[in-house]
Amino acid sequence: MEFGVGIFPTYDGMKPGDVARLVEERGQDALYFAEHTHIPAAETDRAPGRPLPSKYWKTYDLFVALTAAAAATTRLRVASGICLVIQRDPIVTAKAVASVDHLSGGRLEFGVGAGWNRTEMRNHGTDPRVRMRVLRERVEAMKAIWTDDEASYSGRYVNFERVLSWPKPAQRPHPPVLVGGEGPTALDRVLAFGDAWFPHYSPGVFDRIAELRARAERPVEVQLMSVPADPAVFERLRGAGVRRVAQWLPSGPRWRVERALETWERAISEYGPE
Repeated sequence: MEFGVGIFPTYDGMKPGDVARLVEERGQDALYFAEHTHIPAAETDRAPGRPLPSKYWKTYDLFVALTAAAAATTRLRVASGICLVIQRDPIVTAKAVASVDHLSGGRLEFGVGAGWNRTEMRNHGTDPRVRMRVLRERVEAMKAIWTDDEASYSGRYVNFERVLSWPKPAQRPHPPVLVGGEGPTALDRVLAFGDAWFPHYSPGVFDRIAELRARAERPVEVQLMSVPADPAVFERLRGAGVRRVAQWLPSGPRWRVERALETWERAISEYGPE
């Protein structure tokens, strides 16, 4: 089982490349960056968290941060955790994903989701009521761009014919698509267009993993975020076939990041990974 960490890459904290270099040097397998383009000022008291921490509206652009992380490392897997695809143009996003994967030598993992802030969605022109359908079409359209020399896609929300877009991703057919979410229809989306399920940890996740395994007709990985720093939890997740577990690091100066990373590392050391 692999181990990773996630962080909101804020402009007033440790720089994305420095975080990536640190966690690679300390033996982590992957680094996930969160994304929000903005937060509507009237909704800073909405979940998750009351009041909402300022890190939600202080992050660097996701793909700028991923590029910095990839450039600062040689082995580390860099990932979106998650990219709010419903707030992004799919042709532009496909180009960004392919570019980072190509420049990194095939080290990008593409976590996707719809997000939770409905006003944020509306500000990007997406009707929250159809966000899951928009998410599916945009991911499918990006896969066409990554895999076809001349890509076309015809859907209700995404349409284009015979587009040329290079570079193609270094990973073939494309970087792994990690589908976030824990809601009742999350597994439907994983099975429809994902390579892995990427939820937050909760005690109920084991039953959902078993459901995913029972329904899947192809290999589907599981990666988990917000996992407790507990060797007993690690062991149970390993037994459930989870590929990678990760924990959030706090945004801020280096000492704060290192202190949280040390807590995570102690649990890993106690667990004694293979």
